[in-house]
Amino acid sequence: MTNAVEASVVNSVGDRHQVVIIGGGFGGLYAAKKLGDAPVDVTLIDKRNFHLFQPLLYQVATGSLAPADISSPLRAVLSKNKNVRVLMDEAKHIDTASQKVILSEQEIPYDTLIVATGVSHHYFGNDHWATVAPGLKTVEDALEVRRRILCAFEAAERETDQEKRQALLTFVVVGAGPTGVELAGAIADLAYKVMADEFRSIDTSEAQVILLEGLDRVLPPFKPELSAKAQEGLERLGVTVNTKTRVTNITETGVTYLAGDETIDLPAHTVLWAAGVKASPMGAILAEETGAELDRVGRVVVANDLSIPNQPDIFVVGDLANFAHQGDTPLPGTGAVAMQEGEYMAEAIARRARGEAVVPFRYVDLGSMAVIGQHEAVVDMGFIKFSGFFAWMAWLIAHIYFLIDNDRKLTVAIHWIWNYFTKDRGSRLITETAAAKSLQLEKEFATVVERKQAAKQEV
Repeated sequence: MTNAVEASVVNSVGDRHQVVIIGGGFGGLYAAKKLGDAPVDVTLIDKRNFHLFQPLLYQVATGSLAPADISSPLRAVLSKNKNVRVLMDEAKHIDTASQKVILSEQEIPYDTLIVATGVSHHYFGNDHWATVAPGLKTVEDALEVRRRILCAFEAAERETDQEKRQALLTFVVVGAGPTGVELAGAIADLAYKVMADEFRSIDTSEAQVILLEGLDRVLPPFKPELSAKAQEGLERLGVTVNTKTRVTNITETGVTYLAGDETIDLPAHTVLWAAGVKASPMGAILAEETGAELDRVGRVVVANDLSIPNQPDIFVVGDLANFAHQGDTPLPGTGAVAMQEGEYMAEAIARRARGEAVVPFRYVDLGSMAVIGQHEAVVDMGFIKFSGFFAWMAWLIAHIYFLIDNDRKLTVAIHWIWNYFTKDRGSRLITETAAAKSLQLEKEFATVVERKQAAKQEV
């Protein structure tokens, strides 16, 4: 059977083959970079003008790094690829009949289309929680999370009511996957170490960092022994880990969850969401246009060459793709998977340009990592599993290596060395706009708490 990417590299009118990539994340960017020497023209479309290194986004949210430290301008990254152009725009639709991507104000023709638009937060039918429990996918998300965390401490410093103060110093992270574990550990480091001597009216060691997980252990994708090590590390940091829980409600004053048969109402000013993702709207657009099958979270089910079945010119890579041709379960939505899929697509297009056969995609699992606070991590490389300080060093090296350009690698390395020796986190700024917003939310929070207290007294 002919592989989808074995089609001709020359289009119907004899012009250079037009490759359009939607999305400048790991999958899209790695494809564009590797296509730099191929005899094709590439258009990379993204609504942002930068590539975001999402694995370190939680460090922006907790003040260790600034947004620019993990964001690389797409044009700068691709400046040496003369056959690649970047368009800052949003893909609104795909017309498969005319083979065009519909943007805000123009249409871009394609011969080969690579869709790499990723995923967004999934609140499992409770989208109204998004305003009170932000997730962590974009720079804006990270800055909002940082604002909430820092402003909670500032508000607690001013608060004289003990009950309100404790709610302000309670931080709840919902979801104990890698993002939730890393975020909870970083908040604990911030509260118990970094800011320990900075306030006068509050003791930051009295802050509560609570991690809620629906399954029976943290880091469910990891081996049980590493999950246990991760939980032990979190608890040493001061994080309270509650597994086998189910969140039933989140409001501006706290979270309600089930722990066995018990319903727990936990007052908390800051609730953060790390419990699930769903596909970007582009998945539904592809399903409508091509008849592509979607899984339960809206990801596109792809063939073994990452194409949409019966659509040999359209490919899906990264978090949006459900690739289930290697093992019993689909590949995880990680940066490592997206990078390899992007590079595979570039190689496949280059191979067909040379008239060579293209083999199906095969993911090489290099392992999984998660960091726990500032000095500990867990690493699962299949043949070897380890945790602790040396795992943390391995995590540092791996993340510096995969940063997209040398400037960011150097900047992040310097920040980490400085943070390690000084315990300082310099990116803890609250802008005037954020401060004003925080004061307004604080007033609203106090009003709701007072109403609840009055209601209790009446009962």
